[in-house]
Amino acid sequence: MRLDHTAGPDLGGADLTATERGVLDAIDEQGLLADLAALVAIPSTGGSPAEIEAQDWCADRLAGIGLEVDSWDIDVAAEQAAPGFPGMEVERAQARGCVAVLGAAAQPSGSSGVVPALVLSGHTDVVPPGDLTAWPDRGPYRLRIGDGLAAGRGTCDMKGGLAAVLAAVSAVVSSGVRLRRPLAVHAVSGEEDGGLGAFATLRRGHRAEACVIAEPTSGAVVPANAGSLTFRLEVRGRATHGSTRTRGVSAIDLLAPVQAALRELETARNASAPILFDHLDLPWPLSIGVVHAGDWASTVPDRLVAEGRYGVRIGESLEDARTAFEQAVGRACAADPWLCEHPVEVTWPGGAFASAGLTADDSLVRDVTSCVEAQGGSAPGVVGAPYGSDLRLYIAAGVPTLQYGPGDVRHAHALDEHVAVADLLRCARVYALLALRRCGLAT
Repeated sequence: MRLDHTAGPDLGGADLTATERGVLDAIDEQGLLADLAALVAIPSTGGSPAEIEAQDWCADRLAGIGLEVDSWDIDVAAEQAAPGFPGMEVERAQARGCVAVLGAAAQPSGSSGVVPALVLSGHTDVVPPGDLTAWPDRGPYRLRIGDGLAAGRGTCDMKGGLAAVLAAVSAVVSSGVRLRRPLAVHAVSGEEDGGLGAFATLRRGHRAEACVIAEPTSGAVVPANAGSLTFRLEVRGRATHGSTRTRGVSAIDLLAPVQAALRELETARNASAPILFDHLDLPWPLSIGVVHAGDWASTVPDRLVAEGRYGVRIGESLEDARTAFEQAVGRACAADPWLCEHPVEVTWPGGAFASAGLTADDSLVRDVTSCVEAQGGSAPGVVGAPYGSDLRLYIAAGVPTLQYGPGDVRHAHALDEHVAVADLLRCARVYALLALRRCGLAT
């Protein structure tokens, strides 16, 4: 975890220059919404062919704006075999990378010798929409604009943020501004189920001096994320006919003492939290989301499989988090006559999201805060988030990173997902101003 970065330009709270005002005035609301509509129309759920379609759309759009683009086929098997691979929760045989650079060739930093001053990053994959009939008439993959909101799958998490990035970069280019140092855009896929896209992008050698990820942050600056792990519990009982229930041992009933032990573990782990996380009632939540048991109504089930999400505390290693969980399950088993002889099996499928963060006084935090204030906004809150993201992959690669983007995470993954249009425009202006000040103007 990186907590010591303090170098970098201090933007201060200076008034906007004429050049800055010109770029901000060039933010095109209709162009932003058109890009968002095009992105939402691509049903890029994890593992689907549309994941690649969305990445290709980004590559074409960024090239059309005037950036140099590096688009490549990701060798999924090779990434899975690489040390530190963050996991993957869906079947995926192929993936595409997309990096675009303004002011230099879109080459990995190590080969070109040019490190962008800033990268704006966003993921193009979305979670499944659930019950299609529950969505409004136009469905999840058609953008709806009304009452100041843009609605559709991915508008909040996080195609809205990506559209705001495109609007910011377009405004810089259309204004005729020449940057002294390069600006990069990373469009990645596979974020929702582990982070394959960002992991492959960084392994390819793409770096920057700083990174802002356009995840929804409700107007706050988020320099630190808790982590999360997916756990799987397999509980074994003894089957019998339902009419002779007492001769059997129900795997469903056996889950109860394990659940109680996990709730105690959650309470103990959340007894205290660093100041960045003290606004949350549960910084490191633990929940069971899927339960499968039984195959016949009149049979006592002898097998139960439960899967859930387990929060990783800031600064805690994934290994230590797993150990604490396994020990809690072990104690529950040791206290139960049946489970003592037939212990619950714990495994860890899917993505592994480590915790990571910058300090609240990091220069990148100050710079983003200054860009919000320079446009007449009040100082944004600086808080930690209880969920994982690609932030931890960039920080692990030595790139100071924070999250700042349009939308409220409560609307992410939700039915009729949406984001405020005003929020999209505000973030686009912050990205554009940050790009000007971090990258500088060519003389």
